[in-house]
Amino acid sequence: MKLTHRIAACLLALSFLLVLGTPSLAEEQSETPKEMININTATVDELSQLNRVGPSYAQKIVNYREQNGPFQAPEDIMLVKGIGQRTWEENMGQITVEMPPVEEKAAEEKPAEMKQ
Repeated sequence: MKLTHRIAACLLALSFLLVLGTPSLAEEQSETPKEMININTATVDELSQLNRVGPSYAQKIVNYREQNGPFQAPEDIMLVKGIGQRTWEENMGQITVEMPPVEEKAAEEKPAEMKQ
């Protein structure tokens, strides 16, 4: 009989823990995904949305990009003075370096006869 009570107590405790853990799982799944921020085209205001990046660091990112050209990889944000490993790790899922599509002006400049 004692074994049955122990098993029942363990099952009850396990059920209690599962019920307590369920709301936190639901909260994690319901978080809205953060918007991706392209560090090659973002404004100071957009860059300020990153964790640990305020307006002054956002301006440093813009200045770095203007002086050195576009970032080649998202982790290159750490090349900006004051942006370190921790800032990178907190934002790595939100930073991108995609370049905007280049419009083909040659197609626009072709005479009307050649486009057909």
